[in-house]
Amino acid sequence: MLKVVKISKQRIPVLIGKDGKVRKGIEDKTGTEINVIPDSTNVEIRGGQNEGFSKAKDIVAAIGRGFSPRAAFRLLDEECTLDMISLKNETGNTMKRLMARVIGRRGSVKRRIEKSTGARICVYGKTISFIGEYDENAAARELVEMLLEGRPHAKVFARMQEMKK
Repeated sequence: MLKVVKISKQRIPVLIGKDGKVRKGIEDKTGTEINVIPDSTNVEIRGGQNEGFSKAKDIVAAIGRGFSPRAAFRLLDEECTLDMISLKNETGNTMKRLMARVIGRRGSVKRRIEKSTGARICVYGKTISFIGEYDENAAARELVEMLLEGRPHAKVFARMQEMKK
């Protein structure tokens, strides 16, 4: 099987890693072959029809969406998934404002949601992405969507407390 995943040029060095260690780690742990097409933003993933191939696609996509390799490798756990919210329909200032609401001052809101839900969150490009178990991602997504809808942070934090119970 062959899958081509597009990632930004800025994320390609992260995917490759120092001395190729990240790419080699993905290949070794998933039984796939990963090739970065020179002078493009395309990454080819080759492998059989198995779970490793699917996991490799998710890991490459997660790194492309701004996650660190360490966070992306969490996707090797069969319980973990990658989930995304696209903000591509939003324009300049609106998108920046929405992302700022999710991130918070010096990342405080994002960290609070991550700590509360167990999901990892990455705000990058025109997406907000989640890595975690299904329930963790669902809880984090609900809280982030509340923020994107314009609900006050206090209401979101109150909902966070309800979820803990």
